[in-house]
Amino acid sequence: MTTTLRRATRWTTLLATVAIAASVVPGAAFTQSPSAAPAAPAAPAGILDGTWTVDPTIGSFDLAAGDFSGSWVGYRAQEELVGIGGVEAIGRTPDVTGSITIAGAQLVAADLTADLTTLRSDEDMRDGQLGRQGVQTDQFPTATFVLTQPIELGAPPAEGEQITIDAVGDLTLHGVTKNVTIPLGAVRQGDIIGVAGSVTFTWADFGMERPSSMRVVSLANEVTVELQVFFRKDAAATASPAAAVSPAL
Repeated sequence: MTTTLRRATRWTTLLATVAIAASVVPGAAFTQSPSAAPAAPAAPAGILDGTWTVDPTIGSFDLAAGDFSGSWVGYRAQEELVGIGGVEAIGRTPDVTGSITIAGAQLVAADLTADLTTLRSDEDMRDGQLGRQGVQTDQFPTATFVLTQPIELGAPPAEGEQITIDAVGDLTLHGVTKNVTIPLGAVRQGDIIGVAGSVTFTWADFGMERPSSMRVVSLANEVTVELQVFFRKDAAATASPAAAVSPAL
């Protein structure tokens, strides 16, 4: 247990560093060692080849404690509440599944699925409204992202090296599918790859109406979907350069 927690803490720091460098996850924070470690040697060719699956055992998700060191998908939007003023609504779910496949110098497939019915924020009333308004999770319980273009990785990144990439794929939300580009930051440590990113759009882009209630004075027209996901390599899986390109969020 102690080893697992130490590993999760290290990964949270690395992932947050990636997020800041790539400007992909708003509000992320990190601390950096005062003295940079020597550059790691490049990874051997083919070491990344295979299928990497979302591992929910890495890190944790504790809303009450503000611990989001594991995998999650969420949203954020600016709103103004009666008697409070402007706040940033942030909701997240740890119920994320999927995988990525790497073959040679390409990430050839990726799939992510998020269960939106378990989105939680600091406001129970807000969470309850999402079932009927906005994302309407009662009707559209999941969001998916499917990669539609291979991602060129170039030389295999060294262990601990932070890279930035663009994932182009189909995002399905509220029953509407749009092709989007999501800037991502990624880093590998052993048999784990951590990824963080976000994409911003308007409610109308996905056929949604802005949620409203007596307590909400106004809600911004733009909403951001963001993610932090940890993948672990499947030892038995092998990648094929001809693998189909089809992933999800």
